[in-house]
Parts: sequence; structure tokens; C-alpha cells
Amino acid sequence: MRIKALSLTIAFLSIVVGLLGSAMPSQAAELVGFHDQRFRPGTIVIRNSERRLYLVLRGGQAIRYKVAVGKPAKAWTGQAQIVGKHLRPDWSPSAEVRRDFPHLPAVIRGGAPNNPMGVAAMTLSNGNYAIHGTNRPGSIGRAVSYGCIRMANHDISDLFQRVGVRTPVIALP
Repeated sequence: MRIKALSLTIAFLSIVVGLLGSAMPSQAAELVGFHDQRFRPGTIVIRNSERRLYLVLRGGQAIRYKVAVGKPAKAWTGQAQIVGKHLRPDWSPSAEVRRDFPHLPAVIRGGAPNNPMGVAAMTLSNGNYAIHGTNRPGSIGRAVSYGCIRMANHDISDLFQRVGVRTPVIALP
């Protein structure tokens, strides 16, 4: 009986892995050399011009993620900290977004397919910005947001587990 249950479990996991694998973009997070001594291990560094986010590790390495950044004149640079971590967050459009898209509802519930926050978000101490997932994976690698940093849902899930509240975030041009 145990062997049959184990076989069914393995078969189920094979199907799930197959489905997830086909949905994963070809460019996921990668371990890279990172030798910029200005940043301590545990720091998140966003390079807007590269459209990449780095989680600095020890030993001159970092985990590099492909991200979407702010539109021209909307990308932020500077320093912040993670002040909140949220799974399946609700989203309320900012006043600026509402001016551009007045038809949007006041709140889009977490988990809704039209919720732009994806599966998780980490809010930042610098105002209305966050590092968050997206339900629009085609936006990754582009300058399309109102200042937030968008990540593929599997990448924000990975980063979410690796960092905590008070993690420093530095955004460079």
C-alpha cells in the first residue's frame, strides 16, 4: 500500500513540476559575481539601467533577478528599507495611477488575476513603492511601472524567503 501511495505521489509531483517548468520564463534568478564593495551582504541593489535586482551575498557573489522598473522619469533611485512583507496583498492605486486610469476600482483584492502585486510584495520605507510580483510576466525586463520594482512571481517568492524587514534596498540609475 505504501509503495502504491508513493508511486501516486511521485506521479503527481512529476505532473506539477512539468506544468510549472513550462510556465517558468527562461531567464530566472542566477548566482553571479558581485564585487562592488559599497554594498554589504544582505543588501538589495537595484540597477535600473540593467533592469536587474541583486541580493548581495558573502564572498563576492549575488543572486541576480530580472525585474521591471519605473517608466522614464518615474524610476526611483536612493535608499530605503523593507518595512513590510505581504503575501497575496490587496492593491489600491495611488492618486497618480488613478489620474491615468480613473476606471480602476479603489481596491483590487489579493489573488485576483487583475491584481498587479502578484503573489507577494515587500513595501519600502520611501513612500508608495514596493518590490512585488506581477501577473504580467511580459513586463519583466522593461521600464513600465510607476516606480515599483516588479519581479516574476517565482522570483519574488524566492527573494521574499531570503530577506526580512529592515533589509536595506539601494536603487541606482
